[in-house]
Amino acid sequence: MIEFVDVTKTYATATAVAGLSLSISKTEFFVLIGPSGCGKTTTLNMLNRLVEPTSGTILVDGADIRSEEPARLRRRMGYVFQEAGLFPHMTVAENVGVTPRLLNWQPSDIATRVMELLELVRLDPAAFRDRLPRELSGGQRQRVALARALAARPRIMLLDEPFGALDPLTRDEVADDYRAIHDELGLTTVMVTHDMTEALLLADRIGAMRAGGLVQVAKPATLVAHPENEFVARMIETPMRRAERLSAALGLKS
Repeated sequence: MIEFVDVTKTYATATAVAGLSLSISKTEFFVLIGPSGCGKTTTLNMLNRLVEPTSGTILVDGADIRSEEPARLRRRMGYVFQEAGLFPHMTVAENVGVTPRLLNWQPSDIATRVMELLELVRLDPAAFRDRLPRELSGGQRQRVALARALAARPRIMLLDEPFGALDPLTRDEVADDYRAIHDELGLTTVMVTHDMTEALLLADRIGAMRAGGLVQVAKPATLVAHPENEFVARMIETPMRRAERLSAALGLKS
């Protein structure tokens, strides 16, 4: 469904992505992971043309994304950032309905869709639709951001550190709920994170990035069992070491 073919992005002083080739299947949950500055967010942003590649080709359903006007392309893809990015002067319902309004949906259809989505992200419509973002917790704001990204029924969802600003308990809950939504709606998700534990728990496949390139693409179990180099092995070590320390602290090790 999504294909990067020898894609490079070069800025005046540095190369952010270098010769990246990658295929992502329909309904796959694909996670890009790596340290800050490795090119993962640039890769995500090239997919919806917030950033234009210097060279190479990006295809969606076999069509070059450059053949479509950028704003139109973006409206077909949901995008969720680390910070919810809600419009502070708009109610929850108005925030969720932004893209359908831009697409000239009928007001009754927008209202119905808002109700559906708030229920999907586990926010009671009657209690939340008329609230302003400042009246919500961080987890609630991120749930509204997810609902907004899903409003126009995109088939592709782009997530850039979507749970990173949340406290650990809320983060796990919202992440698990999004994975369930991904499966229920048959979405194709591309997510960026620097948290290997999160990647291992959520992804169908993981792409480990370093210095603008992919160093290994594999299913979580394969990545853990067979890291291809020392860099990937070190990325795996941290969650494994934490799990071992937790087991020892709780007296679960023999």
